[in-house]
Amino acid sequence: MGRLTTHVLDAAHGCPGSAIKVELYRVEGSQLTLVTSALTNSDGRVDAPLLQGDDYRSGVYQLQFNAGDYYRGRGVALPEQPFLDVVVLRFGIDAQQEHYHVPLLISPYSYSTYRGS
Repeated sequence: MGRLTTHVLDAAHGCPGSAIKVELYRVEGSQLTLVTSALTNSDGRVDAPLLQGDDYRSGVYQLQFNAGDYYRGRGVALPEQPFLDVVVLRFGIDAQQEHYHVPLLISPYSYSTYRGS
């Protein structure tokens, strides 16, 4: 069965990104519909798949990671307008029976992602 999962690694501190708010939206044209939101656990992972079962279908999705709040919570001094406050990843799911894993590697000034397994 297909599912969508994610996790966050903090490259600036060399640890999992814990207690980061993650929001998943379905994108239809210019319309964003919130599907779910969650917090990452102490291992930087969301405890349950963000999509699975009947909710898991082909389409365009957007993950939003509240990186600025995370770094402020760690005591990192960020400018009033941080370079990366909310990291937005827009991606497509095409195969309904595959596992899509979208990891995020962050620092206050950069991020990287890929389709994992």
